[in-house]
Amino acid sequence: MEVNFDSRKLIELAHYRMPFGKYKGRLLVDLPEPYYVWFKQKGFPDDKLGNLLESMYEIKVNGLEQIIRKIQKDFPRE
Repeated sequence: MEVNFDSRKLIELAHYRMPFGKYKGRLLVDLPEPYYVWFKQKGFPDDKLGNLLESMYEIKVNGLEQIIRKIQKDFPRE
């Protein structure tokens, strides 16, 4: 199995803000896990946001938020 890694996408994920709804303007990493579980059950959107939400879901359910926090610190938004 080959894993392709694009650091720019991970940095974008760390700084991406929810564009709509109850959590509009909040960083994806700051959204509550039950919100991601709801999306997982209903289906993630078929677009860039859906891909980012699904990636963050995997990060959250595996307890890896600290990696995102470190990226935010090491690669601040310009």
